[in-house]
Amino acid sequence: MKAVVFRGEGKYGVEEVTLDPPQAGEVKIKMGATGVCHSDLSVINGVLPLPSPIVLGHEGAGTVSELGDGVTGLEVGDHVVLSFIPQCGTCNECRNGRFVFCEAGAPHGKMIDGTARVHGADGEDLNVMQFLGCMAEEAVVPATACVKADTSLPFDRAALIGCGVTTGVGAAFNTAKVTPGSTVAVFGCGGIGLSVIQGAKLSGAKQIIAVDLADNKLEMARSFGATDTINGGDGLAVMTIHEMTGGGVDFAFEAVGAPALMSATYDACRRGGTATIVGVGSLTDSFPINALMVSMSGKTLKGSMYGDANPHVDFPMLINLYQQGKLNLDDMISATYTIDEAAKAFEDMESNKNARGVITYN
Repeated sequence: MKAVVFRGEGKYGVEEVTLDPPQAGEVKIKMGATGVCHSDLSVINGVLPLPSPIVLGHEGAGTVSELGDGVTGLEVGDHVVLSFIPQCGTCNECRNGRFVFCEAGAPHGKMIDGTARVHGADGEDLNVMQFLGCMAEEAVVPATACVKADTSLPFDRAALIGCGVTTGVGAAFNTAKVTPGSTVAVFGCGGIGLSVIQGAKLSGAKQIIAVDLADNKLEMARSFGATDTINGGDGLAVMTIHEMTGGGVDFAFEAVGAPALMSATYDACRRGGTATIVGVGSLTDSFPINALMVSMSGKTLKGSMYGDANPHVDFPMLINLYQQGKLNLDDMISATYTIDEAAKAFEDMESNKNARGVITYN
């Protein structure tokens, strides 16, 4: 089968690889669609230091084609959305409802049992991104990473729920808990930022201010629910937000992973407001917070991992919102690609052409 493999030092491409059958507790998936997420690019550029060689892809949907021993609740032919954090259900984090921090779901490149299912042309073991490695024609994944979806849901829409939409909407719903009638600012209007905007709109925010450097992204932001937009190229976004809101927003979100924007997100909040960092920076990044103002301003600073979601609850909820016409997944997809066009998909993402690019498979 074909897979997109990263081999270190920025080198990646489509390769012919082999795939083992699923082992106990695993399933094989015939991929229908894979979202091209900035986190995949973060592996390529070294921001996310995952072990190479590694099959990219962590946002996807497809059809169950084979079951490993002991798998229950899934059948061959089921359509599923893939979660990049499988839930063991027994660790301390799972028992306390913090599923995104499942101890079995910590990334290490192999399957949960520490072995590989994908192999290169010479038989070498290949790692997979987040237990999935789903930027490929097929994938073997933990059964607990699969959430069944209605067969009427197109795979390209379903794939977005596997990461970007859940991360963004969940940041508004679960992490920040945006309240009706509140004011919101979102820094960064890529796929995740647009999903935060949708989550804030669904939560009843009265004013949603979108900030980005690309005017086309700001136009997208308005179509997804932003009431106001700011091009942050002049460096005055925070001051403008304070002027527009009379002292800052109730909730602010950073959806890029840039330290300067993380500081701006905190500064854009009013006293007592909540700043939520959704973007992923590098291990060497940091951003300053004025020590005096931490207590004097009474703000809350939160990090949001995967929208603090429980995929087996939140995925069906998001699918239902889409089916009701309340969550816009259709316009999130700016372009589709074949797997052989993966490099073009990443180029388009880096040049800010897409809200989300999706690789689809026959």
